[in-house]
Parts: sequence; C-alpha cells; structure tokens
Amino acid sequence: MIQTLQQTLQRAKYCRKPVVTAPWGLTLGGGAEVAMHSAHTQAAGELYMGLVEVGVGLIPAGGGCKEMLCRYLGDIPEGTEYDPNPFVQAAYKNIAMATVATSAEEARAIGYLRPSDRLTLDPDQLVNDARKAAIGLVMAGYSAPRKRRFKLPGTSGKAAIELFLYQMQQGGYVTDHDVTVGKKLAGVMTGGDVPSGTWFEEDKILELEREAFLSLCGEQKTIDRIQHMLMNGKPLRN
Repeated sequence: MIQTLQQTLQRAKYCRKPVVTAPWGLTLGGGAEVAMHSAHTQAAGELYMGLVEVGVGLIPAGGGCKEMLCRYLGDIPEGTEYDPNPFVQAAYKNIAMATVATSAEEARAIGYLRPSDRLTLDPDQLVNDARKAAIGLVMAGYSAPRKRRFKLPGTSGKAAIELFLYQMQQGGYVTDHDVTVGKKLAGVMTGGDVPSGTWFEEDKILELEREAFLSLCGEQKTIDRIQHMLMNGKPLRN
C-alpha cells in the first residue's frame, strides 16, 4: 500500500501533463504529500499544512521526506561543492517537530510550497484559479521535470542529529520513543550509514521511507499512539 501511494504520487509529479493541486484548511500528512508532488499548487490563503506523522510514531512515507529534500537540496546544481548538512538538518527539523504552517505564506517559507506556487484569498475562487493555472501551464508548453539526485551527509549528518536527540532526551524534552522515531527519520534524511557526500536517487529515498515506516509500524508504542489518536483525536506522549 505504501509503495502504491509513492508510485501514484511519482506518476503525478512526472506526468507529461501538469497536475495542479488546490489545498485549503487542514492539509496534513498524506494531504501535504499529495500537494507537494504537483506541478503547481494553488493554495488557499487559509492553509494549515505540515508533515505531522511523527505525532503518531511514524515518518512521512508517501514521498514527504523525499520532497522535503527536493525543496532544500534539489535546486543546487550538480557539480557545486557544498556541505549538505545544514540543508538536511533544516528539512529534518520541520518533519521531526511536526511543524504546521498556519498560512500559505508560512508554508512557502518552510518549503511545503514553492516560490512559484500561488495563493487565492477567496476560497470560492480556489478551484477556478487552479483550473486556470493548469490551462496556463499547458498553453505555455509544460514538460515534466527531470528526476533529481541528492548529495546527503550520511554517517556524519546522522551522528549530529542523534547527538541532538540525546541532548533533548537528557533534558526531558522528548520521550524514548520520540528518540526511536527521530533516529529512523534521521536515517532516511541523511542517507544512513554511508560516507558523507553520497549521491542518492529519488527511488532510493523512497525505499528508505518504506523501510523506516514499516519498522515503526511494528513498535508497540507507535501502535498505542495511532490508537490513541483514532480514539481521542489528539497525540499521545509515550
């Protein structure tokens, strides 16, 4: 099921015809992932968007981690010498803290929306504006983007995040299971136990997402968090 979602959103992203999304209100988790895979997003001004899966003991596995790496690393030309660590850690922080943008402009600042995405203040005009955007892309000769590669920090980046998690745990700011989830997420975002500067294809990042997601599904504390959210509508700190 996870792989089917990933493949569906990848097909939408690389479709030869533009896929335009029109998020409004609560656009969380999978909803955010759907919006982030579009050719263009026509967002409502009132938008609460974020990747909040860590709240139920999971990580984004519909391409959310991969797309955040796209937003933070994808526009750096290959051949440029740079340290990927600061970019990856910034993207990691937004997912690990389940950061929710409280407006379309805040979503743009975080990276959930791109600089080219537009917003509509009148909710009654949102779908019509999205339709116009889709037609405009077609008329302009839209072509699908090319798949990207990411240079990730590997072991060094993962170690830096795990040190941060340890410090947060010692300070009483996170629980043991928060650390477990955070480490799984770190493995996806940094590439895991590989040398710094290793290049990753998108499909490899998606594979890491699936592995981490399924591993966390086997954790009893994650199961407890999911059940508590379904029963009470709010997260469980365990």
